[in-house]
Amino acid sequence: MAVPALTPHTDQPRSVPLREARTRLTQLVALAELTDTVTVVTRDGDPRPVAAIVPAAAARSAAQARADTDRLAAVTAGWARRLDEAHRRSSRRHAAELRAVTAALAEVWAELDRRATPGGDPRLARLRAAHADLLAAGPAA
Repeated sequence: MAVPALTPHTDQPRSVPLREARTRLTQLVALAELTDTVTVVTRDGDPRPVAAIVPAAAARSAAQARADTDRLAAVTAGWARRLDEAHRRSSRRHAAELRAVTAALAEVWAELDRRATPGGDPRLARLRAAHADLLAAGPAA
């Protein structure tokens, strides 16, 4: 197959069977270097690509893209770990504060029980019922 050494650059990569790529490797490399042409190499008789001859800049940018992806994954994993740890600390702190408030309320109710007879004040009875409902509902998620 007679193909000029330098063909105009097209958006569509050229496709060459492996046998032809072996015999024209120097020409295909020069074509990639001088015109930024991508040549896809296929197995003889099979149209599926198996390799490509690309300009060095394209190969570097693909390698750089992989490195950027790896770096981004590492940074993301680091932030995920930090967020998980902050969530755990916050949950522990919240649980401790909730226990302290619950204990303080228990002390207040005990003091109120000593000072006022249950059922004597309707406002106090409503507060007691609301508090009982909160305790029955359990901690919010």
